Amino acid sequence: MQPSLFLHTLRTLAAWTVALLLFFPLGWLFLTAFKTELQAIAVPPLFVFTPTMENFGEVQQRSDYLLYARNSLITSVGSTILGLLIAAPAAYSMAFFRTKRTRDILMWMLSTKMMPAVGALVPIYVLAQSTGLLDSLTALTIVFTLSNLPIMVWMLYSSYKDIPNEILEAARMDGASLWTEFRHVVMPLSVGGLASCGLLCLVLSWNEAFWALNLVSAKAGTLATLISQYSSPEGLFWAKLSAASLMAIAPIVIFGWFSQKQLVQGLTFGAVK
Repeated sequence: MQPSLFLHTLRTLAAWTVALLLFFPLGWLFLTAFKTELQAIAVPPLFVFTPTMENFGEVQQRSDYLLYARNSLITSVGSTILGLLIAAPAAYSMAFFRTKRTRDILMWMLSTKMMPAVGALVPIYVLAQSTGLLDSLTALTIVFTLSNLPIMVWMLYSSYKDIPNEILEAARMDGASLWTEFRHVVMPLSVGGLASCGLLCLVLSWNEAFWALNLVSAKAGTLATLISQYSSPEGLFWAKLSAASLMAIAPIVIFGWFSQKQLVQGLTFGAVK
């Protein structure tokens, strides 16, 4: 076998191995969701069994799935829109009106993502309680927005930096104000970056569990709250837990599958010049 062909085969096998390892938890979750509780804990594990839909029916009967899905949708979309409204002008200012502290501010914003979320839990919980926002969609939307804001600013900053300065200079020579320049020049040229940023933050907000489990309960619970209901002092109900998890991730997985091109584009902004 030629060395080049051998390396190609080796890389292919390595890629398939990594892909299967990454897919296995999701595949096993899918199989377990269609088992009975006894089949889910069987040793050795069952790969051949008669599928059942009773877990999905019991999840819907025990918990209002549509209510939790609606709450997840409201908080995810709301935090994404609010984040874009804040991040877009902030990134515009940093990209085109740089100061000697711009880089420091960007690094400081990014460093906040390195802090464990539990470190900010107590002050945020007290603030939500004192303002009457505890167990509300408003509190979750604000927290999700603040959590994703550093990433959104960085992504949009990288997107704006790819816009040639000559275009902006031409607009200014024609008498364009800052608002006109931002609205009619920068925004149309960065639609791809805005879409990628919004899609990524929508996925991050949908998957957020820490704040959803600590700031809300049944009233404003998201799908993360729905999943947590199947872990109790009596034990884990693996089949029902898998069914609830599958129902929670299915919408965002399908959404991510159709928008994967934009997501990858957003993650690689600024990587290639």
